[in-house]
Amino acid sequence: MHQRLNSSDRLGNFPEQSRVVRKLESIAELSEKEKQALLDLPVSVRNVAADQDIVCDKDRPSHSCLVLDGFVCRYKLLDGGMRQIMSFQTPGDMPDLQSLFLRVMDHSIGTLTPSKLAFVPHDAVRDLLRRYPNLVEAFWRDTLIDAAIFREWMVGLGRREAYGRVAHLMCELLMRLRAVGLANGYSYELPLTQAELADALGLSTVHVNRVLKELRLDGLVVFKGRHLVIQDWEGLKEAGEFDPTYLHVEPQVAA
Repeated sequence: MHQRLNSSDRLGNFPEQSRVVRKLESIAELSEKEKQALLDLPVSVRNVAADQDIVCDKDRPSHSCLVLDGFVCRYKLLDGGMRQIMSFQTPGDMPDLQSLFLRVMDHSIGTLTPSKLAFVPHDAVRDLLRRYPNLVEAFWRDTLIDAAIFREWMVGLGRREAYGRVAHLMCELLMRLRAVGLANGYSYELPLTQAELADALGLSTVHVNRVLKELRLDGLVVFKGRHLVIQDWEGLKEAGEFDPTYLHVEPQVAA
C-alpha cells in the first residue's frame, strides 16, 4: 500500500533529510553548497506499508528511491517461490541508484517494515551530478561500498557458520545505523523477523532462532522489544570475524 504524502516537493522539506546527508558524509566530504543541492532535489514522498514491492525485477524505473525511514531489502525470487535477500537498506540509502545506468532491473526491492520513501526523477539526479562532480564521486563511492558489502555477505554465506553470520550482520547494521544517527551507543532498533533474517543469511527460521538464543546465553546481545542491545561489542566482533574496513566509513563512525 502506497500512501502519497506530497506529489512534488524538495528533499529538504522533510525532517528525515538529514539521514541522506549524514549517510553520504560518513563516506565522503561534502561542501555546504553540495549538501544544499542534495536538499533541493525534487521528490515525491510516500509512506509504504511493510512487505510491498518498490520496484520489481524486469521493471524500467524512471525514478530512484531514497529510504527516509524504515527497512528495505534487495531480493531475488526463485521459480519455486523461495526468496534470497541480498542486502538490507537502511535510512539514508538509495537502493536503486544503479537504475540510472542499467535500464532494466535484475532484482526486486521491497519494504520489510512500514517505510517512508522519497522518489527522485532520474533526470533530476543526472542534472545534479552534471553540476557537482564531487557528488559523482560520492555516489560512485557509495555504489562501490555496496559491492564491498555484497562481497562480505558472499563470504559469510559461503564460509561462516550460522553463529558467525548472525553476529556479523548485527555488527554491520550497528555501523550503518550509527552513521545516520539511528544507533544509541551499542543499541539500535532491529525490526526484522526471524524469517527475514533467515532469507538473508541462507538459514532456516529454526536455525536463526537457535543462534539468537546462543548469542543471548553467551552474553553478547539482548533484545528489549524491537531493540537490539550489544552487551559485549568486542565479543560480538570476534564471533562474527567483523572488520568494518569494507564499509569505508569515517573513523568516528567505526570507533
